[in-house]
Amino acid sequence: MTVDVVPVDLGARSYEVRIGPGLIDSAGAQLLPFLRRRKVAVVTDESVAALHLDRLLASFAAQGIEATALALPAGESTKGWPEFARATEWLLEQKIERRDVVVAFGGGVIGDLAGFAAAVLRRGVRFVQIPTTLLSQVDSSVGGKTGINTPQGKNLVGAFHQPTLVLADIDVLATLPRRDFLAGYGEVVKYGLLGDAAFFDWLEVNAPAMAGDTTLRQYAVRRSVEMKAGIVSRDETEEGERALLNLGHTFCHALEKATGYSDRLLHGEGVAIGCALAFELSQRLGLCAQESPSRVRAHLRSMGTKVDLKDIPGELPDAAALLALMGQDKKVVDGQLRFILARGIGEAFVADDVPGDVVKSLLAEALAARS
Repeated sequence: MTVDVVPVDLGARSYEVRIGPGLIDSAGAQLLPFLRRRKVAVVTDESVAALHLDRLLASFAAQGIEATALALPAGESTKGWPEFARATEWLLEQKIERRDVVVAFGGGVIGDLAGFAAAVLRRGVRFVQIPTTLLSQVDSSVGGKTGINTPQGKNLVGAFHQPTLVLADIDVLATLPRRDFLAGYGEVVKYGLLGDAAFFDWLEVNAPAMAGDTTLRQYAVRRSVEMKAGIVSRDETEEGERALLNLGHTFCHALEKATGYSDRLLHGEGVAIGCALAFELSQRLGLCAQESPSRVRAHLRSMGTKVDLKDIPGELPDAAALLALMGQDKKVVDGQLRFILARGIGEAFVADDVPGDVVKSLLAEALAARS
């Protein structure tokens, strides 16, 4: 299979997203043109390190690149102040200079945390993303959003810091646990729902076979990255169109906070549930036909991912409390909740004037269905 190259056009900060098999084994050769001295520092997590780190370090050694690595605990709880401080101080101990490169080798948690560390280290060090999950390959590794979670909410501290290069190795996805693969699929289907109805049509036909088919996986990752790269190129810092990428996320972030950023609910699962709720909300507001939310739910169910609040184990706050959690979201503007709604599949838009009582009613019904 060939390697697909998707450019992210940001003028002097432009870079490539390379998508294909075997990219971990060729990472040293691919990074070499970007290095001013043959030294890199790798930030990863313990799960990824056990599976793939030796191969990555061997690829650097083959090019005479000195590489050191720090493996943080796996999981969303790592994406906070303590492990961020640990990673930043470790990078300083490695004597990483402004001309060097930090490598983020892992899923979205590692990419966000290591990218943020690179952004603030010596006021900005270059970094390369080597995403190892479906979610990070199609979404979080592209676009330069970096950051950590705080007790007040998700991703409330961070910076825009574009990577120098993204290497998405399709082969790695075959090693993902099924739940992690399906969680990543929540971000894939989002792209069809927000702006490409034809891609959603393709997913309905092909996505059930994607986990076991490298060709299908590569197309799905490439199309998702093409859509995100186009949006980021036009709206880097989310002044307008880029907000569409948050389809499902206002619900998702509140649910993640309600479940303590734990493995009760993975981010991509929250996105899938959030997309289903966003389409249901759109239908209740008279924006789209009932067919749209029904089709979204039917497809997510056919994939085996989480779709409803009743799919989340354990207790959840009541509707009023969930609505209050949404008030802490980054997407609040002038105190008003901002939702991404849809007029149909592939027709999402930003809405700033959503009545809170309609959202509360929707959540109350979804919570009632749990009992």
